[in-house]
This record gives sequence, structure tokens and C-alpha cells, in this order.
Amino acid sequence: MKSLALVLVSILFLPQVWFKNFNEAQQKAKITHQLILVNFSGSDWCGPCIRLKEEIFQSSEFEKYAATNLLLVNADFPRQKKNQLSKEQVKLNEALAERYNKNGRFPFTLLVDEDGKVLKTWDGYPDQTPEQFIASIANINTK
Repeated sequence: MKSLALVLVSILFLPQVWFKNFNEAQQKAKITHQLILVNFSGSDWCGPCIRLKEEIFQSSEFEKYAATNLLLVNADFPRQKKNQLSKEQVKLNEALAERYNKNGRFPFTLLVDEDGKVLKTWDGYPDQTPEQFIASIANINTK
């Protein structure tokens, strides 16, 4: 019983896991019927991207909501050599951008259903608190 409690507590306090492969997230979404939040980011050069991650995605409110309501996908496009992605990851991110972010906007965040249908987009930094951002997702999630 103690180990079960420890597992539950550790799950509650672990940061939300971000998929790097949209197809894997979509497969899971088809099983769990959760929405998928996709974020296009320039993690080492885009100021608004960094701010979005720190102020909203890493907030305890968002992490708590996302843990049970969303599957998260990060398509990162870093520029610094030290942050270079594998060729396979670059291909995955480029394919996802070709599908959802043809204009190369950063940050660009979208909410899609399990079939990949776009339900909502955020172009740039959403000028919202974590609670407001969550409410905009929850409003769609309950329709």
C-alpha cells in the first residue's frame, strides 16, 4: 500500500511529459480520447517561446490540468549547435510544421483532437495567466 501511495504522489509531482513524436501522441489520444496540445518552439532563441514555457507550461496549474486532460507535443527548432536535435527528430518536427505551421510562426500552439483536427490556435505568446489559458482549453474540451 505504501508503494502505491508513493507512485501516486510521484506522478502528481512529476513535470508533465512532452511527446516529441506527434504520431505517438495521436495513437495514445485515440485510446484515451484526450486532446493534444502542440507547441512549436524555438527553445534557445525565441524569447516569447521561453516565456510561454516558463510562465504557462511549467506552472503548477497547467501541469496539474495537463496531467489528466491533455497530451502534449513539443516541436522544437533550436538554433544553437549545442542544442542540435537528431536528424530523425528534425524530420519529425519539420513534417509536423509542414502539416500545422507552414508559415513558421514561433511560438505557435494549437489544440487538436485525436483525429488531428485543429480546435484552437494561439499565434505568439498568449497574453493570459495559466488559469486563463487552461480555461480556454477546458471550454473547448467540454463542448
